[in-house]
Amino acid sequence: MKQYSRICLVVLLSLVLLFNLSLSCSSSKAGETKSPIEITDQLGRVVKLDKIPQRIVSLAPQNTEILFALGLVDNVVGVTDYCNYPPEAKEKQSIGGFSTPNIEEIVALSPDLILAAPIHQKQVIPQLEAKGMTVVALNPKTLDEVLEAITLVGSITDKQKEASSLVAGMEKKIKSITDKTNKLSEPQKTRVFYMVWHDPLMSAGSGTLQDELIRAAGGINIAGDLSSFADITLESVIAANPEVIIAGTGMGSGADAPLQFAKTEPRLSDTDARLNNRIYSINTDLVGRGGPRIVDALEQIAEFIHPELFKETEQAGN
Repeated sequence: MKQYSRICLVVLLSLVLLFNLSLSCSSSKAGETKSPIEITDQLGRVVKLDKIPQRIVSLAPQNTEILFALGLVDNVVGVTDYCNYPPEAKEKQSIGGFSTPNIEEIVALSPDLILAAPIHQKQVIPQLEAKGMTVVALNPKTLDEVLEAITLVGSITDKQKEASSLVAGMEKKIKSITDKTNKLSEPQKTRVFYMVWHDPLMSAGSGTLQDELIRAAGGINIAGDLSSFADITLESVIAANPEVIIAGTGMGSGADAPLQFAKTEPRLSDTDARLNNRIYSINTDLVGRGGPRIVDALEQIAEFIHPELFKETEQAGN
């Protein structure tokens, strides 16, 4: 009888120990979730998050693409009218335009994280924060900063592994291109004119993703002396004599207007690009969004500029 009682006591103590251990682990996990996460976003703002976000609103197409690429489709509860990739993004509730999101609709969705962009810094972000919303801004202007943006979103959404894998894949693709273009001497690099719009004539200067993509692809941006997106005179384009013209297409009602201008404008007829039939188009969503697809834009531009280096890539894609 004593031995039986002793066995029962040991079993009881073991159960109590297991229960306390389980309770301790649960409390620890809950504590980790509730412990504030402090990060610095890409506008230099220090933001604190009390928990891993479960309901996320995206105020920019590139943010939406990052969220979906990290497998957060079920956590995204609101996007802008311009969030069209991946196609599933169009099924999410719209909160308005990119530059004109509806504050009340955003608040009504009860998000615990809002991913914003630089365009929202002066008005939208202060309004949202005044209503107690947590806002993190992404502002990738270079390839490295795109990778940093993905890593940042992964860290605050508990998707570190997914972000690390995505970034590693992108880095590998970038390296496969730059390993070839970095070997080019200055005379071997190609003069490139990237056309943002044709009326007025606009290009992408320093501080833009397009400028970095051109340089990474082994090109010389003839608008590189300009800052950001700026007007450029047709005379200066002709004087620079681009060997390649790349027109951004797919933007608004005049989707291919820049491309048609590049192909038909009489004053461009003597440029090397026209004489050698080296005028190309690229989707503005692909080349202008600082998200996972930016490496696809780099690959396209590299093939436009230096087809001799990427014949195998082109053949593999056919």
